[in-house]
Amino acid sequence: QVQLVESGGGLVQAGESLRLSCAASGSIFSINVMGWYRQAPGKQRELVARITSGDSTNYADSVKGRFTISSDNAKNTVYLQMNSLKPEDTAVYYCNAKVRTTILPGAYDYWGQGTQVTVSS
Repeated sequence: QVQLVESGGGLVQAGESLRLSCAASGSIFSINVMGWYRQAPGKQRELVARITSGDSTNYADSVKGRFTISSDNAKNTVYLQMNSLKPEDTAVYYCNAKVRTTILPGAYDYWGQGTQVTVSS
């Protein structure tokens, strides 16, 4: 129905930057919200940042001032610019979207497979 594909993860040193991308495709009528979550080993999945179709954003306190979320609505794509990366940012980052499809009534959450971000000291 809807697929989310993340890219841009990798291994970097502390203080460096990465840019994640997530492209949504499929039977999309509209996307209300797109966001990024992350899950580190042994920890719960947590919200990193999200953006609405009206470009309203919010961030986890731990990344505010370092990460920037943005979107290209025409491409159904969301980005996460991550600057000044810290070892504690190491996690699998998952793209999430709340989507109204052309097939089913209502809006549903969809998830990407995740992309690994590793930040070394």
